[in-house]
Amino acid sequence: MKFYVFVAILTAAVTFVLAWLVWRFALRYKLYPEIRERDVHRTPTPRLGGVAMFFGVLAAFGLSSVVPYFAIFWDNPARNWALLGATFLIVVVGVVDDLWDLDWFLKLGAQFLAAWLVVGPGGIQILYLPIGGITVVSSWISLTVSILSIVVVMNAVNFIDGLDGLVAGVCLIANAVFFAYTYLVARDFAFSSYSSLAAFIAVVLMAACAGFLPFNWSPAKMFMGDAGALMLGLLMASAAILVTSSGYLPPQLLADNDVFGRSQLLGAFIPIILPIVIVLLPLLDFAMAVIRRVGQGRSPFSPDRKHLHHRMLDMGHSDRDAVLIFYSWTAVVSLAVLLMYIGTTENWPGLYIPGAVFLLVGVIACATVTLLPSRRPAAPPKVTA
Repeated sequence: MKFYVFVAILTAAVTFVLAWLVWRFALRYKLYPEIRERDVHRTPTPRLGGVAMFFGVLAAFGLSSVVPYFAIFWDNPARNWALLGATFLIVVVGVVDDLWDLDWFLKLGAQFLAAWLVVGPGGIQILYLPIGGITVVSSWISLTVSILSIVVVMNAVNFIDGLDGLVAGVCLIANAVFFAYTYLVARDFAFSSYSSLAAFIAVVLMAACAGFLPFNWSPAKMFMGDAGALMLGLLMASAAILVTSSGYLPPQLLADNDVFGRSQLLGAFIPIILPIVIVLLPLLDFAMAVIRRVGQGRSPFSPDRKHLHHRMLDMGHSDRDAVLIFYSWTAVVSLAVLLMYIGTTENWPGLYIPGAVFLLVGVIACATVTLLPSRRPAAPPKVTA
């Protein structure tokens, strides 16, 4: 654990220092776009925070390459370099879009290319699904589903990036829970080491978000932009695939009905459910946006002001209240599933109860504060460029 703590401190420190430098540089050279109609903020603000976060991630990977504790996932350096190459590509495209507003088709093409680098040369693929045993998928299905999964998560995370501190906080919470899950899996199955690429990515992203959040908290000095949001989505999706079915959990363990306790159904689905629920809100917002826009005969990537965070503002929530509510939903759902996982590793089925009770109480509390804003709804702000 101490190695993960050190990596987290390094990543957060590098991200924080570089975020300050990038912020000062962007202000000096006026590297910020004009305010758009759908934007919530009223002051031109730099969107280059993703650059600082990327170098924080890069520093962490550089450190891991020389620390023996992390040698276990450097036994396949091609995978790591492919992952970093894909991350670099998506950050560059994100920066260009944040500064000059690329056409959505070019951005989508770059996202598919980055996803292919992770899945093809990197070999991070959905090879099997732990559903009542092992369902092995064919090579072309593996390639297709893996690429689509990464692209969807990238866009889902990017879609909710509309309020100060929203994406950074949500991803910090999600990756903290995801790291806890990977650590518990290593403990429960008596792995030879707690070190894994999936756990490492979770810690690094959690720390990068923590290092950037002081600049992004309301009122934000800087946004992470598409570069940061797309990078978070890419790496979170890659880590989820690593845990779900790329060899982190041995197939023979998943095929054993008793590995996850007495509840075969819940136990078999836990490895799939938890990586999904940590990005549940972004995925929900993404799905609603695509359905809404396609139903109106528009591109699914055409911008509008009807995302979940926009709707919460229209209900009467303040910017900060809306962000805290998003944090609460993310924490409640992800922690509930984590508690259910803990129950699956024990012999007493009653240990599922705490997770279910926590989920029920948490959902009721979150739904109450979501539906009962502290002030009356206000008309959407009129912003002029």
